[in-house]
Amino acid sequence: MVDIHKIETFLRAAETLNFSETAKQLHLSQPTVSQYIKTLEQEFGVELFTRTNSGLRLTEAGRLLFPMARRLLQDTNDMQAMMSSIQQGVAGELRFTCSTTAGKYVLPQMAARFCQHYPGVKVSILACTSEDISSSLLEGNAHIGVLSREIMDPGLDSQKFFTDTISLIVPSNHRWASRKAIDPGELLEEPLILREESSGTRRVVLSELAKSDISLNDLNIFMELGNAEAIVRTVAAGYGIAFVSKLASACPLQRGNVIDLDVDGLDLTRSIYMVRQANSSSHRPREAFWSFIHAPENADLIHLPEQSL
Repeated sequence: MVDIHKIETFLRAAETLNFSETAKQLHLSQPTVSQYIKTLEQEFGVELFTRTNSGLRLTEAGRLLFPMARRLLQDTNDMQAMMSSIQQGVAGELRFTCSTTAGKYVLPQMAARFCQHYPGVKVSILACTSEDISSSLLEGNAHIGVLSREIMDPGLDSQKFFTDTISLIVPSNHRWASRKAIDPGELLEEPLILREESSGTRRVVLSELAKSDISLNDLNIFMELGNAEAIVRTVAAGYGIAFVSKLASACPLQRGNVIDLDVDGLDLTRSIYMVRQANSSSHRPREAFWSFIHAPENADLIHLPEQSL
């Protein structure tokens, strides 16, 4: 049977490519690390590392073992947390991955409230791209993902988290500042700051503009930014206009740094989804959170985007 301590040592060595550093991080001696790796190689009948003038390198066998070893270690940690939770209630790690700006405003508060109900749960929320969420969940690197589109994957379950609204923001001294709405065609006259290509905000905006026969090439895009808060600050400084989630622009709107406008004919609402691995072994913190968001006492957070309108 494979020793999980040796698997953990292999993983850390594969990440550091340095047995001395691995020993330091795991509080082991270097000879112990070397012996663990040697034992694994004997058990598997393959070499996992080769030594070169520049240091250690993973062999092909080592590269193949790495993702499987990582899943094994995570499954072991989840199993230990599950056994512990049976006696202590809901407890253990709960790892989130979030790819949408709107989720970053609602999810941390929901997770913090969850931890108040279940003090034995330790939460971590990591940012990633929407393309990475599926692999993170399927490989066990995260328990729950939050993103701005529904994933059609038989290996994943999804449910609606909340509804977000995107709005057009302009500087407070802009010539449109006294207006409530503009025509889509007027956007062609203005320098536009756009989210990055993988952004859900960008996808929704371009899809709606297409209904008015406006394409990406028709727009005067002078800058792309991958951070909604940075976009809001740039607009407030007078450098252009932009489409952002109302959650991101709520505070600047209250301070009067920017003005938001409707664009006639554009439906800029979108659903934010929560995703988990389907048909996987039960993980009590994940299952508890999956239903926790629907508790009546959490309606204020679910409707937080509406309160920013």
